[in-house]
Amino acid sequence: MGNRKQRIEALRDQMRRENVDACIVPSTDTHLSEYPSGRWKTREWLSGFTGSAGTLVVTQNRAVLWTDSRYFLQAEKELKDTGIYLFKSGLPCVPGYQEWVANELISGQMAGIECSVFSAEEALALGTGLSKKGILLKTDFAPYSEIWKNRPAAPRNPMLVLNERFAGKSCREKISCTREAIIANGAEMTIISVLDEVAWLFNIRGSDVRYNPVCAGYAAVSEHETIFFVNREKITEKSSEHFREQGVTVYDYDTVADYIKQRTGGKRLLIDPSHINYELYSSIPEDCIKVEVAVSPVAGLKSIKNDTEIAGFRSAMQRDGVAMIRFLIYLETALAKDEPVTETMIASKLRKLRGYHKYYAGESFATIAGYGAHAAVVHYEADAESDAAVLREGMLLVDSGAHYLDGTTDVTRTISVGPVSDSMKRDFTLVLKGHIALATARFPAGTVGMQIDAFARQFLWQSGLNYLHGTGHGVGHFLPVHEGPQSIRTSYSPVALKPGMIISNEPGVYREGQYGIRIENLLLTVYDTTNEFGEFYRFETLTLCPIDRRLIDFPLLTNEEINWLNDYHTKVFESLSPSLSAKEREWLRKSLFD
Repeated sequence: MGNRKQRIEALRDQMRRENVDACIVPSTDTHLSEYPSGRWKTREWLSGFTGSAGTLVVTQNRAVLWTDSRYFLQAEKELKDTGIYLFKSGLPCVPGYQEWVANELISGQMAGIECSVFSAEEALALGTGLSKKGILLKTDFAPYSEIWKNRPAAPRNPMLVLNERFAGKSCREKISCTREAIIANGAEMTIISVLDEVAWLFNIRGSDVRYNPVCAGYAAVSEHETIFFVNREKITEKSSEHFREQGVTVYDYDTVADYIKQRTGGKRLLIDPSHINYELYSSIPEDCIKVEVAVSPVAGLKSIKNDTEIAGFRSAMQRDGVAMIRFLIYLETALAKDEPVTETMIASKLRKLRGYHKYYAGESFATIAGYGAHAAVVHYEADAESDAAVLREGMLLVDSGAHYLDGTTDVTRTISVGPVSDSMKRDFTLVLKGHIALATARFPAGTVGMQIDAFARQFLWQSGLNYLHGTGHGVGHFLPVHEGPQSIRTSYSPVALKPGMIISNEPGVYREGQYGIRIENLLLTVYDTTNEFGEFYRFETLTLCPIDRRLIDFPLLTNEEINWLNDYHTKVFESLSPSLSAKEREWLRKSLFD
């Protein structure tokens, strides 16, 4: 606690030296990543809040942090007694940080940001908004290396070249598709900053960010050349040969800004202002013609999985499903014998069971194993202090996943571990009804996620219930488990759902201090039919894991919903039973059908 207050006071000392009246600290790195490496966890280092989303603002007499609904309970706990006030983003009457800073400062005062960790879009909007109040914006305020002793170094881990038998397309083919997209947008070249886009383009993976198999680097693609800006310590003999074969030239990581200054003048440069940092954006010469797009063409190409990737996902789901069955058997057996089971033990057990399978490459995120009231914390992660024993009553929520060389998984199950209340069963069934409604949705080409988000919420809404997180996020192919640009949520995104896109289906409901419920499968968008009304799509459920029938209030389900559940469980049994022992198959049969 004391350390956090000392760190903020050290920041204030630097602010006074540079006449900065409000310092704004986001959660991102220079690539605007959702999950940065340790070197760029400045907001976490200052505040102690460990969630992946949040913005800290420090003035001389106040410190305020914004985060979204996934982290409300976690932030309240982690910020307790720090003097940092929590703003819950998205709730009525809660100002955004830009509005708050504009109202907190007066004309002539100055706000400060580190421009390399702000998107061009956000920095420009911030500067414009503050200038209307006469407030200045200093974009090079970055005193953190001075006040952050023992700050972690930038990672220098070697990269992995992903074999084409997993990737489905060569690096050269992907570069060709990217060039076509650049030309189609009326441009000549592009700069790619987002780490999973760089990894996808070059068929490489890395370990620079925990749970995210990416490698820090930038890419530049034009008609005549493709450049990879990367720390040369990461280059292995195999990756060096790979880049030569695929026509990729390697430049030093720190030369990207100079490249932009020297090579984009007079050119038509395709950029997504929301995914290039303001420092690089400011390096673009005045005579460069910026062709701005809402979504990077690489993001669009990456989001539509090719046949090899889809086949890999299906194989990964089968292996992951076997691991989940063995985990559920372990859990049931241990509790029946009154053997100790804690939240951290669950995470360890899942990691071990998945690790037995081929192509396993690590967890896709930190396992969320929340028993009882802990499950109401949407992104809860047990530690030595919070680790709860699982008792033989109530419910356990387990959200976990893995990276395999051929795919990435993410599955959430809410599990009965003993007697449950009627309220629990009703809430679970309402969540299940929404889950089924989305899983069985049919929709015309051009449909965006916001248009079908209500499918998953409708039954909760009818009972005066809701959840504040999104319903679905894209999933990468042996890439970050949270992938854009597609999503299913209440806010608008212009990205339409297309065949080949994989997205999660995870409605939930959370009762603070009591319990949380979430059911999550991954869905593949597929072609359905074409008629006089146009082309229609639907979803194929990929995840293979039982849904706990003991928590279902069956009279609340329609015949169609029961049929969906039975068909899904039949698919689970037929897909997984060949890889199970006789005892495991019998356990699975009973859990699905008895």
